[in-house]
Amino acid sequence: MGEHILRRFSMVATIALAVSLLIAPAMADDYPSKPFTYIVCFNPGGETDITARIQEPVLKKYYKEGVVITYKIGGGGSVGWSELVSSKPDGYTLAGHNLPHIILQPMLRGNAGYNTLDIKSVYIFQSTPNILVVRADSPYKTLKDFIAAAKAKPGALTLGGSGSNTANNLGAIMLDKAAGIKTTYIPFTGSGPVVPALLGGHVTGLMTYSTMAVQQREKFRPLAIMSEERMAVLPDVPTFKELGFDLVEGAYRGVAAPPGTPDDIVAKAAAIYEKVMEDPGVLKKMDENGFKIERMGPKASAELIAKRMVMYKEMMLQMGLLKK
Repeated sequence: MGEHILRRFSMVATIALAVSLLIAPAMADDYPSKPFTYIVCFNPGGETDITARIQEPVLKKYYKEGVVITYKIGGGGSVGWSELVSSKPDGYTLAGHNLPHIILQPMLRGNAGYNTLDIKSVYIFQSTPNILVVRADSPYKTLKDFIAAAKAKPGALTLGGSGSNTANNLGAIMLDKAAGIKTTYIPFTGSGPVVPALLGGHVTGLMTYSTMAVQQREKFRPLAIMSEERMAVLPDVPTFKELGFDLVEGAYRGVAAPPGTPDDIVAKAAAIYEKVMEDPGVLKKMDENGFKIERMGPKASAELIAKRMVMYKEMMLQMGLLKK
């Protein structure tokens, strides 16, 4: 009886594998031929949403059956990524994904609802460095002023940012350690909600992204940016390096597919995004919003993720945030 069941199971598994091998090429041949769902894991108004909205009109030229942008907000992006990894691996559900978020959350939180390598990167198309900003009418006119105030009142200065175990969160921790200060980091569900929090006086400043500083240049006073060099779109903002702090950090963003998505479908989706990121209108809007253009297909983005997994593990160990 038991052997009979095992033989039947083996036969069914063999047939299922054969069918999947036959179906996968057929699926790839007519891809894309269905509506495409684009999961945004953060609030409207944040970097992932801004990028998706800029790309949407051009994406519709290739996904002729329609592009549906849906929001799955919470957990610093983990709610959306948890849904992604359980979605059908057919190339018609992709999600915006962020580094270091998809690395730090499983690493530091344990059960994040997904594993880093479950997320199959399709294309990385932009990045944004962290930037420390205060309100335009803040008494802190320079990074030196901010650090002096933080040293005088440990824990009293609050920094809002997008999510926990994210680039903003890490940037705030790095600043505290490098400057020998203690600030209080307050996580929000995305970059969008941090803007009214600062303008309303609910936080002292923000560890946010270059995009927010560009959009709110009349209302924010940037103190320093965590990039290797000054950004052309923010030429008057000094880097932390210029000011004596070797701090470079920010977020890479792209789109990812569920685990098990056939490589040929991933390649076709990546080719579509490559074309989208060659569109002059898309490039112009990305530049105007303070994004740095990246061009990494499946192989290059997978290599970046693997390299960053090693880098962040070493960094977390050194900072005492991860136990050996």
